Amino acid sequence: MPVNPGIDYNLAEQEYHQARNSSEKLKALQKMYSTVPKHKSSEKLVQWIKDQIKKYKELSEKEKQAKKGSSYFSIKKEGAARVSIVGLANSGKSTLLSKLTNAKPRISEQKFTTKLPEVGIMDYKGIKLQMIELPAITKNYNEAKHGLFFLSVARESDLIVIILKDKSELELIKEELKQNDIDKRTLLYQNDDIKEFRDDIWKSLNLIKIYTKQPGKEKDHPPIALKKGSKIINIAEIIHKDFIRKFRFARVWGTSVKHQGTRAGLDHALNDDDVVELHME
Repeated sequence: MPVNPGIDYNLAEQEYHQARNSSEKLKALQKMYSTVPKHKSSEKLVQWIKDQIKKYKELSEKEKQAKKGSSYFSIKKEGAARVSIVGLANSGKSTLLSKLTNAKPRISEQKFTTKLPEVGIMDYKGIKLQMIELPAITKNYNEAKHGLFFLSVARESDLIVIILKDKSELELIKEELKQNDIDKRTLLYQNDDIKEFRDDIWKSLNLIKIYTKQPGKEKDHPPIALKKGSKIINIAEIIHKDFIRKFRFARVWGTSVKHQGTRAGLDHALNDDDVVELHME
């Protein structure tokens, strides 16, 4: 007999894979447990969910305890996305952060110079991206001082940049991420051209830049960041809720239309660098 979990379970499982932190993972797992069919064929799946619930309960509690009484254990998310930079000691994380952003981290040949996360903002063609350099990865990173907090930052990131001195370091980093259930998109940096690498970061985030304009005027700056596959309705929601209620049509310039200035409706899918002019009643 197949498991046949049903739509509620599938939605909960989707929430689990999209969860950004331990508490979100735990909530999704609890939904999975409540919706999964309980019969002979699902015994292994049910047991796996139970084990994961136990694991994330313990992890969530440890993270809460780690944060108590430590004022710096909070990094407010800024910009359209969060990117964590990870690597072993003296891999060049601080140098990369300084090249990508306005941050001025302490750079030294001594090991473990970075003891706390360093934060900077990368401006990508008007879109602000938060870049966080995490202290050096070590074996059993979750047992290191504040390691659980550093891992929670990585878990809440949209992308993880891995920087290496030697390719042999990659296995340790990936193993530490895997052991702590950090399943995020990764991007490898090895002394690449910094301009090209900024482009690579943007492409890896699965975001698009959309410009708005008013009739008869040039496009507005800065652009708005949206998830790839977003539609005109998504940009209208960001600008003002009345734009949907009073929407008549939009004109679009860019690669998502065959003819520039084409009229489009709310369901029109947008591409990177499109320009949208909204017309209201």
